[in-house]
Amino acid sequence: MRVIGLMSGTSYDAIEAAAADLTLEGDTLVLRPLGALSLPYPEELRGCIEAVLPPAATTAEAVCRLDTGIGQAFAEAAVRADGELCSGTADLVVSHGQTVHHWVEDGAVRGTLQLGQPAWIAEATGLPVVSDLRSRDVAAGGQGAPLVSIVDTLLLRARPGVSAALNLGGIANVTVVAPGADPVAFDTGPANALIDAAVRHFTQGARDYDADGRGAARGRVRPGLLARLLDEPYYRRPAPKTTGKELFHLAYLKDALAAQPVPEPDDVLATLTRLTAVTVADACRAHDVTELVVSGGGARNPVLMRMLGEELADVRLLPSDSLGLPSTAKEALAFAVLGFLTVHGLPATVPSCTGARHPSLLGSITPGRTPLRLPEPAAVPPRRLRISDATRRP
Repeated sequence: MRVIGLMSGTSYDAIEAAAADLTLEGDTLVLRPLGALSLPYPEELRGCIEAVLPPAATTAEAVCRLDTGIGQAFAEAAVRADGELCSGTADLVVSHGQTVHHWVEDGAVRGTLQLGQPAWIAEATGLPVVSDLRSRDVAAGGQGAPLVSIVDTLLLRARPGVSAALNLGGIANVTVVAPGADPVAFDTGPANALIDAAVRHFTQGARDYDADGRGAARGRVRPGLLARLLDEPYYRRPAPKTTGKELFHLAYLKDALAAQPVPEPDDVLATLTRLTAVTVADACRAHDVTELVVSGGGARNPVLMRMLGEELADVRLLPSDSLGLPSTAKEALAFAVLGFLTVHGLPATVPSCTGARHPSLLGSITPGRTPLRLPEPAAVPPRRLRISDATRRP
């Protein structure tokens, strides 16, 4: 089956589209990547997303307009992906949408909201669309995240030692796969969320992120501010756990700076970058990780990767590209896998990773232009993932 995965993360800067051929061979899921596209959000739409994110107040009208606007942007991304990556032969689109709120109370997730009406995608492409992938896990008592943990588990299960997958988006999440133990996954804390918020604040919106970590490279880590940030109770909570911009936003950073003033913006960026490295490293050490497979936009930040290497000197770091999964497209490909499992009648969650009571079939299906015909339910769930046509192996 030829599947397009669509994803926009907590950085809400672009829609990531990736396509893959997916097949089941016994208990092995085979994934052949077909390519990926990154389509920046129009500035006006990005501004509208920012305007509804916590801690901002919003209206039902603004949410309705945004649901349509994001749905139309995702539809355009799907059309391009079908034409440019699949030559018009895609069978299915899987859309994560744009998270605007992840409702957490006392460590329990009560609800989650992703916008981007899938009807626009189905109308534009004529293809069936799997969407709303997080809510079922939440209803089953889970965190609704990290959903990519099933892909990480399938990919890392046969690797030696204690292998972990790290995604550095707006929020950092890690999946740890140890021999003889159930996998565990959780959000470690901010990856780029606070760094991006600081850059936009200090440049008055002229820049959205610290390109190549240049600001952090010029600055120096301020121990007082770092200690204040590390005092966040979230870091001490046990897994499974999730977080997002409901907690780690500009107002949160401003509160920390009011308590520990730092006059130089580059010093703030250096400290925030070190915060990401320290919190990821603490999470990895707590689970005796020996190998860390890194993906996401933060993997392109050389200063962050250097700091991570300093904090985890005894851990092997490698990009997910070396295992055949393009680091910038990994999450979009992961959601393609989730939708593929759904239409084949297979659960796509790992309860030990999300905290759910049981594995769940995920998502809702919006029919395409023709009558909906699903494949026969698969007899055996996959236990491993093989990437075909991977050009490099570690």
